Amino acid sequence: MKKIESETPWEDKSMEEYEWVSVCLQRNASTEKVFQPAWQAYKYLLGEKMYAYVGVHKNQRPILTVKLEPMYSETLRKQYGDIIPGYYMNKTHWSTIYLDGNVPHNIIEEIIGVAYSYAFSLLSKKAQEALREKG
Repeated sequence: MKKIESETPWEDKSMEEYEWVSVCLQRNASTEKVFQPAWQAYKYLLGEKMYAYVGVHKNQRPILTVKLEPMYSETLRKQYGDIIPGYYMNKTHWSTIYLDGNVPHNIIEEIIGVAYSYAFSLLSKKAQEALREKG
């Protein structure tokens, strides 16, 4: 299969319909998108700290994995069967969302905002200030 010439590194077009997730992540100030070849996934960084990634699960389903406060993650996992402990990540602090599952887009967008805010809160005061100044 030929790789598509776009924002996705995957062999087919299966991830094209999830480009809205990347757009939503990049709306957050100072978010940097970086391809991680070993994972065949895109990492989303805030102040050099990863707070999300988009890729494909070993079961070939498209995923978004985000760093969240543990109690919030647990609540989401109880509410949605398509939110599971973080794939290849610390299961306490990371949750994986199957993008082709039953989690509504607006909920995924809300989760992305919460992940960004949580990541920002974990940065040092100096790093937070530098990001605020950067815009």
